[in-house]
Amino acid sequence: MFTGDLVDASDDELREAVAAADVFALLPALAHLTGDMSLLRDDLRIPPELLLNVETAVTEEQVAAAREAAVEALIRYRDAGAPKTPSSTPEELHQLIEFLVGPSTDEWYAVLREELALEGADHRAPTWHREEIAPDRQVRVAVIGAGMSGLLAAHRLRQVGCDVVILEKDRDVGGTWLENTYPGCRVDVPNTFYSYSFAQSAEWPSFFSTQPALLDYFRRFADEHDLRRTIRFEREVVEARWDEGALRWHVTTRAGDGVEETEDFDVVVSAVGQLNRPKYPDVAGVGTFEGPAFHTARWDASVDLTGRRVGIIGTGASSAQVIPEIAPVVGELRVFQRTPPWLAPTPNYHDELPEPLRWLMTHLPDYAHWDRLWTFWRMHEGLLPAAEVDPEWPDQERSMSMLNEFVRQMLTAYIEEQFTDPELRAKMVPPYPPLAKRIIRDPGTWAQALQRDNVTVDTTGIEAITPTGIRTVDGVEHELDVIIYGTGFTASEFLTPMRVLGTDGVDLHERWAGDARAYLGLTIPEFPNLFLMYGPNTNIVINGSIIYFSECEAHYLTEAVRTLLETGTRALECKPAVHDAYNERIDAANRQMVWGAAEVNSWYRNKKGRVAQNWPFSLLDYWRETRQVDPEDYLLR
Repeated sequence: MFTGDLVDASDDELREAVAAADVFALLPALAHLTGDMSLLRDDLRIPPELLLNVETAVTEEQVAAAREAAVEALIRYRDAGAPKTPSSTPEELHQLIEFLVGPSTDEWYAVLREELALEGADHRAPTWHREEIAPDRQVRVAVIGAGMSGLLAAHRLRQVGCDVVILEKDRDVGGTWLENTYPGCRVDVPNTFYSYSFAQSAEWPSFFSTQPALLDYFRRFADEHDLRRTIRFEREVVEARWDEGALRWHVTTRAGDGVEETEDFDVVVSAVGQLNRPKYPDVAGVGTFEGPAFHTARWDASVDLTGRRVGIIGTGASSAQVIPEIAPVVGELRVFQRTPPWLAPTPNYHDELPEPLRWLMTHLPDYAHWDRLWTFWRMHEGLLPAAEVDPEWPDQERSMSMLNEFVRQMLTAYIEEQFTDPELRAKMVPPYPPLAKRIIRDPGTWAQALQRDNVTVDTTGIEAITPTGIRTVDGVEHELDVIIYGTGFTASEFLTPMRVLGTDGVDLHERWAGDARAYLGLTIPEFPNLFLMYGPNTNIVINGSIIYFSECEAHYLTEAVRTLLETGTRALECKPAVHDAYNERIDAANRQMVWGAAEVNSWYRNKKGRVAQNWPFSLLDYWRETRQVDPEDYLLR
């Protein structure tokens, strides 16, 4: 039982903890902690090109040698009384990081140092303050939304001395992690990485934690950074109107009782996200079903599903989490599938962290930080090369390149192994290239659920929702007691349903006309001092974490405020030529990615067929492009 501090641990307990740890992250953590750089042995380095397949890249002998070196170092450290050692020199820190990642450029090293954030350092914190530049000028900012990106933006803006008000339609912080309470809801990015770089946690209960743990993290962040006093809960923004004469935004909110109020702000930050408004199927009769019917994002916990006939529409990410949870409980479950998902085998997806590993995370200083950096580096490119289109590749209906075909064969083999029923297996192997749609993490529960005797997968198209159930296009009426919509979100309808009016009263939604675009995903011509967090083309799907993008965006946001203060101007508006050239580059790159080339329905595309969500380049590229604001990109007045 791991109850005491590190100095109280026995040799056997230390060995058990090391056995549970990722030893290749543990070695640099120990070298940093003890100053023993001899732990960074050449024979224990993993070649950078093999990082995605560490399990096959190293031998059992290498792993055993690494674990023994770690145990011996831990024992020495314990026996010395777990002393606090001097911080590593810059040269030593560089050596430690390169042990994990291999040789890196100066830019990559800067990113990695930020992500590592040893001893809780905030290397992405602004290095300036409003009082140093314009002490007599206040900047009042409205941040719309108190989810992950809204809390971050507000924190950064307060750090530079802005007067920040967060306007939140819900009763608490958390955004998507407050609203999505369906059974099985959890993150699909390793938890060590799904956290702010400067506010890491060593106390995640699972490798991929559930919604309550994630909500608790954001609640703690709001409390620890004193953000709640800036939030006005249950205040939904209905309109933001730019006043060209005053060079300010008039923001109108509506309270739960319907009372509206208008306030003025210098800057408006939309942090409403992409996955916050449920999407319902475009079929006749939605709303006519006489029994309980609800979307996964608006889960009705008052409805008892036990023994009932339940129909769920959709087999995307939310449904893939819900179905294994409810299948053993319901009487009958009919799953209406339009397009099967590709599955990524993730054996530990539902696993809690073993007790020895949790103990090591919380008791060995900064080990959790090194483990997070290890996860970041292994995911920073992920399967991105496999998503690139080879224009000479034949049979592009099934795959888009040699590497994409390799992924297809690997994932197909996994699905075929999971589904033993030939008829069901035929329904579950996707007919489109992998990575064209979001891949579902699966610990084996998907096939187990769908192969239950009380579960049926129906691939016949839906004609209508009826008062008694669902009618498919073959004329069959499927009588149901409950309907669940697992049909995703209106991801491409950015900033809806609020009305946003820019210069000369131009309506943002009319200007976009269903095809949202923004420079860097952040700024839009004719809408001065309006910034978007998680805006168009800032979604990443196979590499990294969206929190990384939000941190880059928040940095750019504070740099934009800095530009206003240093130039003595009041408004910053993106130039149309800059905006258009940027989006041409994004569109061209997305057309060369599988999600832009494959002919398959996906939330990555908007109603006009353009990929309006995804970022087609590397994580480093976005970090580089958001480092500073070029005043030449903007009209200043």
